[in-house]
Amino acid sequence: MVKTILGIGAHYDDCVFGIPGILLKAIRKNHRVVILTLIGDYTNWSPVRGREKKLVRGTVELCREFGVEMQFLDFAEMKFDVDVNAKRKVSEAIARIQPDVALMLWPHDRHSDHEVTSRLSSIALKHGDRLIKPTMPFKRPGHTYWYDNGPRHTTGFEPNTFVDVTDEWPKAMEWLGRLMALAGNVPYDPQLPQRAKEALATYRGQTCGVRYAEALCSFNDYPQEIL
Repeated sequence: MVKTILGIGAHYDDCVFGIPGILLKAIRKNHRVVILTLIGDYTNWSPVRGREKKLVRGTVELCREFGVEMQFLDFAEMKFDVDVNAKRKVSEAIARIQPDVALMLWPHDRHSDHEVTSRLSSIALKHGDRLIKPTMPFKRPGHTYWYDNGPRHTTGFEPNTFVDVTDEWPKAMEWLGRLMALAGNVPYDPQLPQRAKEALATYRGQTCGVRYAEALCSFNDYPQEIL
C-alpha cells in the first residue's frame, strides 16, 4: 500500500538535514514523500538577499530530482507565530496533503522559528479539522514523530525510535550537500563533508548498532510487532 509521508520544517533545509535518510528510504519503498516548509519568504534573510526566489525554486527542483515533493507556505523568518491565521494555513496544507505518517521538529530548540513551527505542526496535525472549512476533508496521520534537527539547534531530545539509513547515506549526503551549495551560491563539491550530520548519524547508528541512523521520538505510543 502506497503511503504519504510528510516531513514538516520551518526552513528549506530542516527536513533535508534532519531526516533525509528516512525520506529517501520511503522513496525507495515507492511511497509518496512531501516536505512542507513553512517559511517560503526569505527576503529578510541576509545570506540569500537578492536570490530569495532562486533559493525557493532551486530547492523545489532539487527535491523533485530526488523524488520528493517540496511545498512552501508564505511565512517569513521571525514574522509568524502560533495564532489562528497561521494554524489555519498549516492545517489547510495538511488537509491537502493527507499524510499517513508525519515527521515534525522537536519542540525545544534554540531557533525560535523551529519552536513555533513545531507547535503549529502539533496543533494542525491533531486539531486541523477544527481550523479549516467544514467542507474540506481532513485526515490525521496514523503515526506522528518528532525529529532531531542537530547540534546548535535541538535541545533535550530523547529518541525512542531509530531508523537505519546506512543504505541511503550516500544519496542523503549528496542531497544535503547540493542544497547547501545552492543556498551558499557556490558549486557543489561532492568531497566536502557534511560533518554535523555525519557526526549525528554516526552517533545514532552506534546507539542502535548500525553504521548510520536517524532518530525519532514518537508523538504517541504505538504498538510494535516484535515476534
